[in-house]
Amino acid sequence: MPGTVIVGTQWGDEGKGKFTDYLAKEASLCVRYQGGHNAGHTIIVDGEVFKLQLVPSGVLYPWVVPVIGNGVVVDPVVLLDELDMLESKGIDPRRIRLSGNAHLIMPYHQELDRVTERYLGKNKLGTTKRGIGPAYADKAMRVGLRVQDLFDPKIFRQKLDLALREKNGLLTKVYNRLPVDADALAADYLALAPRLEPLVDDTVHLVHQALDAGQWVLFEAAQATFLDLDHGTYPFVTSSNPVAGSVCAGAGVGPRDLDRIVGIVKAYTTRVGSGPFPTELLEGTPEGDVLVDRGREYGTNTKRRRRAGWLDLVMIKQAARINTCTEIAITKLDVLSQFETIKVCIAYEDESGTRYDHVPYHQSVMHKVRPVYETLPGWAHDIERAEQLEDLPAEARDYVRFIEEFAGVPITFVSVGPERDQTVVRPRAA
Repeated sequence: MPGTVIVGTQWGDEGKGKFTDYLAKEASLCVRYQGGHNAGHTIIVDGEVFKLQLVPSGVLYPWVVPVIGNGVVVDPVVLLDELDMLESKGIDPRRIRLSGNAHLIMPYHQELDRVTERYLGKNKLGTTKRGIGPAYADKAMRVGLRVQDLFDPKIFRQKLDLALREKNGLLTKVYNRLPVDADALAADYLALAPRLEPLVDDTVHLVHQALDAGQWVLFEAAQATFLDLDHGTYPFVTSSNPVAGSVCAGAGVGPRDLDRIVGIVKAYTTRVGSGPFPTELLEGTPEGDVLVDRGREYGTNTKRRRRAGWLDLVMIKQAARINTCTEIAITKLDVLSQFETIKVCIAYEDESGTRYDHVPYHQSVMHKVRPVYETLPGWAHDIERAEQLEDLPAEARDYVRFIEEFAGVPITFVSVGPERDQTVVRPRAA
């Protein structure tokens, strides 16, 4: 049985955690294939809130094996804290499997992330300062440390000393910071090895065993399409590739192992940090404030207020193409219930009046385009108790159909509230 990918179609925070959790009930493995603890997934089950950063969302089902793949960068301290949190809530964390090839986020990565962002000043990227970018940079430069290095103190120390030659020079001579103490750092990290070692596995082999046995494997992205390092609004992007194609590298599977790609679309648009946002409703705008307040649009990890705006279908259509989405899941439709009319972006125009029906590749154009809106009627009352599509007001059904027809991808799920069971399911075409 080929695998299923859950991928965000906007700038993240679409609600991927909820739908990964929802679909994982039928899965054998739930695999995270990229990113680090700069992305958080919030899942609400029976009123209890679980905020996950590294552990895949399928962990809440006792029969699912959560897998952290080789494409993820891991802060071992954060991971162990998350395991302790899960255990305190009655969730057994010993099922989790961690790739020995996943790269480690080190304290010097976080320090470099902080000072670099400060150095950029008004041109800062809006990173979470958690060391994700510098860790991926070291991976590309082939000076990174991996999880498996923790279990050979000699190799770990050799690689650490090599990395610190450059890092300490950069910290002290460029940024006027104190050097990192190699002895203290090695002692701290090697002390974590006994707790991590039982979790470490050959995750590529594990995934293929499940696929070969006909078991359903779910692959979970962090971030989203327009934060992708290659396909996003560069340089205001993350440091890895969240798009569906990245599953192949980040989890060690081939394209023919994937046959279902679920694109998650928030019913409006948000983003965190800097970068272009054509449909943004600035803070203080009544509609924007309603979206933020009703949608609780504050970062799971950072607590930062998200920027909010109307749904941008130009982005959604592009994301559906890049990811070859087989279906779409709509989230937070209930947040729009207060509006009498709702705007949807169907194209862009630049300063000269040139119309764009796709996302322009040139960043200077993307920063200056204006949205072309279509205005749709709202439904102006709550929909949280809807159990099937027919329970939704006609205007809400029309909104869903408008998205479906514009994107050219069937919508199979509609979320009408944050709880696991507040989900309207539409049958998939055979």
